[in-house]
Amino acid sequence: MNTRWVVLWCCLVVAGCQSTHDQLLAEGYPPAFADGFQDGCGSGRQSVDIMKGQYKKDVPRYLRDTIYAQGWSDGFRQCQAQLENRNVQDQGRDSIWNDRDRAWEQQRTQDAAKAYRSH
Repeated sequence: MNTRWVVLWCCLVVAGCQSTHDQLLAEGYPPAFADGFQDGCGSGRQSVDIMKGQYKKDVPRYLRDTIYAQGWSDGFRQCQAQLENRNVQDQGRDSIWNDRDRAWEQQRTQDAAKAYRSH
């Protein structure tokens, strides 16, 4: 009985580590689409943040294989948008903290001024 749980747990761990490429293949997408999506995704991430991905495009394949080209374009747009949205969310959080920091600093300065005037 315990062996079954161990095997099930191992399967879940391995499934959780599945790459997007493998996931697309498992969902029935053609290999050319999955290849293009993987290349386009890295390129889309790199277009937003140079440290987040690597630009890769098999140009001869892109020009002759419409399925690869579609996968590349889809991967580029989706991963680019995902990273841009994450950056916008991070900026929003930073803005909230900056506003709080400014308000705290202003309150601290006012309190210090009151303390200096009272002495």
